[in-house]
Amino acid sequence: MQNDIMSIKDYIEIIEDARNIVNKTSECSFRKTEIFNKAFEENSQVSQEADGENMFRNKIYHANNIVLLKKLANCPEYRNRFSLIYIDPPFFTRTNYHATLSLGEENVKHLAYEDKWKSGKKDYLIQLASGLLLMKEVLSDEGLIWLHLDWHIVHYAKILMDEIFGEKNFVNEVIWTYKSGGSSNRRFSRKHDNLLVYSKTSKYKFNPLKEKSYNRQFKPYRFKGVEEFEDGQGWYTMVNMKDVWNIDMVGRTSKERTGYATQKPELLLERIIESSTSEGDLCGDFFSGSGTLAAACENLGRKYIVCDESNLAVESCIERMAKRKGFFEVRRASEFRKTSDAIDGDERAKDGVRNSDTYKPCGKVQIAKRNLTEYELAVSANTDLKYWSVGFIDDEGVFNSHKTFFREKNKLKQLCIVDKDFFYDRDVVVKTVDVFGNRKYIEVEVK
Repeated sequence: MQNDIMSIKDYIEIIEDARNIVNKTSECSFRKTEIFNKAFEENSQVSQEADGENMFRNKIYHANNIVLLKKLANCPEYRNRFSLIYIDPPFFTRTNYHATLSLGEENVKHLAYEDKWKSGKKDYLIQLASGLLLMKEVLSDEGLIWLHLDWHIVHYAKILMDEIFGEKNFVNEVIWTYKSGGSSNRRFSRKHDNLLVYSKTSKYKFNPLKEKSYNRQFKPYRFKGVEEFEDGQGWYTMVNMKDVWNIDMVGRTSKERTGYATQKPELLLERIIESSTSEGDLCGDFFSGSGTLAAACENLGRKYIVCDESNLAVESCIERMAKRKGFFEVRRASEFRKTSDAIDGDERAKDGVRNSDTYKPCGKVQIAKRNLTEYELAVSANTDLKYWSVGFIDDEGVFNSHKTFFREKNKLKQLCIVDKDFFYDRDVVVKTVDVFGNRKYIEVEVK
């Protein structure tokens, strides 16, 4: 078994190896492949703003985060631009994590991400340091970076953060404590995560948040000049928030629950965002999973760029944000294979329509004339189909979503009524996504 004991010499090598990875990483082009929730009504404010030169579109990237960060760091538009970076990387647990997915009446487990490292801590820390070096380049001088870990590796990661961002730029270690299953008779139950907060300069933005502080015995103090309040529990004052946060995890019956492994609660991310940014600021998450940071940004009026390498994570994030009617675009690395799957099963090359290399068939579409002005699109109700979207390919080769239908309470709407005029001069396409994150684009031909 490999010796995982770390020394000062190891940390010097880790930083050097990480810098080498950054220097050797080649830039990659990213293709805009999808736009969701762009309004089609002429009177819609979103529709009017969508084509403006200064309109910022929130972005979901399907990419390796180091490759994306290298691109962003070399782009003047994003270098020193992010007001907040939050990352929730693997915790070095040396295990794999699965999402719980619904297939008809049964639930199945599907690999969400791996957290096994054959080369041990050093390999893990090199990969983490590579990303942190590039995140420093895109973080603004007033920005904060939040690194979310737990007892497995956080003490090693703090030394890296001290080295990369500077020990003097340490701001906080926030403890997130929660209730969850599992306990031991051999130790106190491990029921908290650690969030390391660092700045890039001394000019960082911070918005103090308030919380209740209950008086002793819950009785009023009646001190001069002290404002007191009362609720069902008793009397309290409002004080600046402490660095220990008690926030419930995402429960099994929560409306937030996506089934994605290690999903974090929106309340946690909202608190981070509110304390570190102002409305309209740009936030980033480069281990985005099912997209909790993106969801919290949508709630609070912040802009976001999120990234993940997993099909399942990216499509889960797209679904989550599409349900919220957020306006966003999807970009994919150029190495993703460009295909369009026609109704008859033939593969046709169509610029901007991409599919994963490991495609699992999901859904078929039929079209019928409903009346003189409408067509009816019908998608097969496979138990593995998670959602489907009707749209068109624009002049840039980008899939524009028009109507999207989600599985709710294990039921999925199968029919979509589309105006005849919608087909004029458009390449109409149906996108289907199964519960495993596999996607398929089906070209709709009107005969």
